[in-house]
Amino acid sequence: MRAAPTILHLDMDAFFAAAEQAAKPSLRGKPVIVGGLGPRGVVATASYEARRFGVHSAMPMAQARRLAPNAAYLVPRFAFYRAISEQVMRLLGELSPLVEPLSLDEAFVDLEAAGAARDAASARAAGERLRADILAVTGLTGSVGLAGSKMLAKIASEQAKPDGLVLIEPGTERALLGPLSVRILPGVGPATGEHLRRGGITTCAELVEAGEDELVRLVGRAHGTGLYRMALGHDDRPVVAERDTKSVSVEDTFDVDLHDRVRIRVEVERLADRCVQRLRASGHSGRTIVLKVRRYDFSTLTRSETLRGPTDDPAVVREAAARLLEAVDTTGGVRLLGVGVSGLADYTQEDLFAQAASARAAGVDAEGAGQSQEEGAGSAALQPAGAGGVVGDGHFGGGLAEAEASVRRWPAGQDVRHALYGAGWVQGSGVGRVTVRFEVPQGPPGRVRTFRVDDPDLVPSQPLPLVDQPPSPAGSPGAEGREEGEASGGRERSSP
Repeated sequence: MRAAPTILHLDMDAFFAAAEQAAKPSLRGKPVIVGGLGPRGVVATASYEARRFGVHSAMPMAQARRLAPNAAYLVPRFAFYRAISEQVMRLLGELSPLVEPLSLDEAFVDLEAAGAARDAASARAAGERLRADILAVTGLTGSVGLAGSKMLAKIASEQAKPDGLVLIEPGTERALLGPLSVRILPGVGPATGEHLRRGGITTCAELVEAGEDELVRLVGRAHGTGLYRMALGHDDRPVVAERDTKSVSVEDTFDVDLHDRVRIRVEVERLADRCVQRLRASGHSGRTIVLKVRRYDFSTLTRSETLRGPTDDPAVVREAAARLLEAVDTTGGVRLLGVGVSGLADYTQEDLFAQAASARAAGVDAEGAGQSQEEGAGSAALQPAGAGGVVGDGHFGGGLAEAEASVRRWPAGQDVRHALYGAGWVQGSGVGRVTVRFEVPQGPPGRVRTFRVDDPDLVPSQPLPLVDQPPSPAGSPGAEGREEGEASGGRERSSP
């Protein structure tokens, strides 16, 4: 616990939804909900206007539609959000060398590490300067918490929302924590919270009053001792610049339960390929392949296989996932599938025997195995989704190649460009038509026009920057280069 509030926690305000409102002038000040649009999709982020109706993250999308039927419902554009996140993280890096990212929109910063702050006044000044810089660079707002520990800094940023700054002065921690729910403490989830409630403990003050011995009796020694210290405001966890990635995974939920065993295997292979793409993007390989299957009755099974060495070969991961699937009973239907890789390493030890077996099965020699298998996976991934179209719980499948296939799909929120009307975004599509609003981030709300889904003048496009930026020097990597990933990034089928 520090004597000065020099640990900063930044949390961007309703990040995905705020980015969409900034990109689409007609949505500013209106309820916006980002998530999977299928009947089994979930809310990723809701704007503050939507939260007034009771909509919140992780809520089933069907429930959100009942609560806020007139809100704008959009699919996530993760490449777009990542580009904004990179801008924010660069600003944090300029503030201190010790930055601990927690997600795209959240991070801890140690202000002491670079002498950015030494007391409450200088810490507040650094926090206000950061908020102003983020607004100037991204056009978005973030909330800042400042305290002497990570736990309290995170609590402070939550109290600062939206678009504020809260500083917790050293010595006031117990008075602040006392009336707050025990659920605000790290490690207290629904199960532990309910267990404590049954013991008559609902607030942090009641935790302290119960005493360490009683907490050890209720939840065990390790957990009880930790809870007691945190309720007193003690948290000595340092800001860690490098957080080890423990696993990489992707999963999809389906609109309609899958019963066809062949279709299930195709989906598992497609997920394996996507998982390897993420694995390679993170610069890792892995030894343990994990298959996740959620059945029709919501029972969830996981199966894993550990290889002889780390790999990032898509053929090896596909084969392992397929073997794991053989051991799972899918009778009755499957509503969710996932493939993950854990036991990560920074190097690859290729399984030559597995690759050779794949090559023989595909009827090609070992040298051509990788290309043949990749092409096969690509064609499988572009097969029509049919009645069981994918909606993402954590990844929102598909791509622009799919959008330009024989049946063109236009997800709500997708960036497009028309040969005559210029840049815009998809408001919705169905019955062979797509409705587009033509507007740009720096302009006024635009006009709406409707086209055939196969109109040759309408094409997918990269997102426009939220804030006018000075042109990058020729040859230097700029926002346009980063956003090119959107052309092959995750997309979801639009719901009519």
